Amino acid sequence: MSDAPATHSFQVDLRGLVDLLSHHLYSSPRVYLRELLQNAVDAITARQALDPAAPARITVRAGDGRLTVTDSGVGLTEADVHRFLATIGRSSKRDADGGLDGDRLASARTDFIGQFGIGLLACFVVADEITVTTRSAADPKAPAVQWRGGSDGRYAIRTLPAGEVAEFGTTVALTPRADAAEWTAPDRVVALARHYGSLLRHEVTVEDDRGGSVRINETPAPWEVRHGSPQARREALAEHCRRTFDFTPLDTIDLDLPLVGLRGVAYVLPTSVHPSRQAGHRVHLKGMLLSDQAPELLPDWAFFVRCVVDADSLRPTASREALYEDETLAAIREALGARIRDWLTGLSASDPALLHRFIAVHHLAVKALARYDDELLRLLLPWLPFETTDGQVTLDEFTRTHPVVLVTQTVEEFRQVAPIAGAAGLGVVNGGYAYDRDLVHRLPEIRPGCTVTDLDPATVTAHLDAVDPGAELSAAAFLHIAREVVGEFDCDVVLRSFHPVSAPALLLDNREARHERARSELAASSDGLWADILGSLRGQAPRAQLVLNHLNPLVRRAASIGERELAVTAVEALYGQALLMTRRPLRASESALLNRAFIGLLDHAMHESPARDGAARGGPGQDAPGQDAPGQGGRAPGGPGQGGTTYGGGQEEGK
Repeated sequence: MSDAPATHSFQVDLRGLVDLLSHHLYSSPRVYLRELLQNAVDAITARQALDPAAPARITVRAGDGRLTVTDSGVGLTEADVHRFLATIGRSSKRDADGGLDGDRLASARTDFIGQFGIGLLACFVVADEITVTTRSAADPKAPAVQWRGGSDGRYAIRTLPAGEVAEFGTTVALTPRADAAEWTAPDRVVALARHYGSLLRHEVTVEDDRGGSVRINETPAPWEVRHGSPQARREALAEHCRRTFDFTPLDTIDLDLPLVGLRGVAYVLPTSVHPSRQAGHRVHLKGMLLSDQAPELLPDWAFFVRCVVDADSLRPTASREALYEDETLAAIREALGARIRDWLTGLSASDPALLHRFIAVHHLAVKALARYDDELLRLLLPWLPFETTDGQVTLDEFTRTHPVVLVTQTVEEFRQVAPIAGAAGLGVVNGGYAYDRDLVHRLPEIRPGCTVTDLDPATVTAHLDAVDPGAELSAAAFLHIAREVVGEFDCDVVLRSFHPVSAPALLLDNREARHERARSELAASSDGLWADILGSLRGQAPRAQLVLNHLNPLVRRAASIGERELAVTAVEALYGQALLMTRRPLRASESALLNRAFIGLLDHAMHESPARDGAARGGPGQDAPGQDAPGQGGRAPGGPGQGGTTYGGGQEEGK
């Protein structure tokens, strides 16, 4: 007696499996039509492996609450129906002894679209019952059979009388559930058929219950159609782009990889897009749309194109709505990237005007690619625009007047120094944008005569004119107060003369100094272990500098203030204005300083104005005390001989 354990077969709950397909595998019920078209195409492919002259037609009929899909394919015998339609996961396209003889099916298998054996189940997403009527072309003597399956897992098969089905092929019929009727409406069926089957290589027609008929696919594909001239071809492809993507392309790039059976076209976007925006490439597998959102098809830097391709060797996921990431896809992605790069490098010689237009729109993409492609860097870097103290210019133009190029690390640093550096004759490039600083530092590789260095605040200060020693001495008291006020922000104060005269102050800072201040503030507000950790990170970053412009009338007037409280308020206002000119976010302490400065100035103005008004008016019949004689400088209230702050324009000019 044998002790071997009994074996049992797994039981499959078809309703649970359909629920799994509809809610987790497929993104939408609409895929049912794609699966039906796919099975029809594969059946025709199998028949043409037997008879290359066999007809290739697919007809979809929608209306009267019913949908049928009829193909002129290879069909099935009763044994095939039991074997393939009633066994989930088994595909006639994988089995070498199903329907066709092994050698011929093996040679045709690579031409099949579907491989997973679950396509017919997608129909249960929209219907509770499916009827398949089929007659085998592989065994012409076999009778036609009809298979009727339900979503409850039961099915029935009956043999049809001879002559009832005259032609070889298969018809799949279904009646949608009430909650899925919208997916089988004639207009929706036409739209879905065009969406999925516009590039199918066999004739696909959709008929409605009113006798109308619509051909939904183009044969051959738009990029394979012959035209009378290159211009006619460009116009035809541009029209295809407008229908597919709703934009007129800046240019078109042919994509042809014969080794993997890929053909298609890339359309160059006419407007800029953010690099992080996922590209909606349309990928067809043997004519059937696989995905209209396939960003993995191209390298990340090629975000300026939208592609339509038809391939034979790409591997789909089980849902057939995405590409399987494998070595083949990686090789195709690299090859397509090289093709787009070749188009880009060829523009400089073939069409410089188009290159200018392209770079004006997509310079960010070119910069991203040039970082890693030395050939493209040498070819296109002189064409790329950068933000500089001379405006938005190319580096080729910029280096003609600035052999020494200074580059900032952040946008904030550039905004701090650009007006002053430009007036001082310094050549500064904004390196704060993506890729710009790295590319500018590589400029000497293609322009050996130029030098590139990072901008340091001390460099700017060194190019500003020193003031007359006498003027600095007269402002010593004000500068002392200014250093006390801004010292709490780890900032120093210097007095210089620079243009433009309209700029009262310049705050020179760098990222390291800001990081050190942020660390110090966090350490001061923390305790325990966290404070010790922050304290151990203390650096020796240079202090920021508030550079006061002695040429500016506001600064010269502020330097003459003798009242300490007003001088403090003036310094806070100047520092706050310099902060705002950097255009960087303000810390809480800096916002408080600005508010305090404005309130202080308002308080001073409101306190002084009534006193001046009273002194000017005087009492009835009295002279106005404290009024100055003509030609003398105006004084604050207090009268002759009393202390006060001087504001007279004549004294101001004489200083």
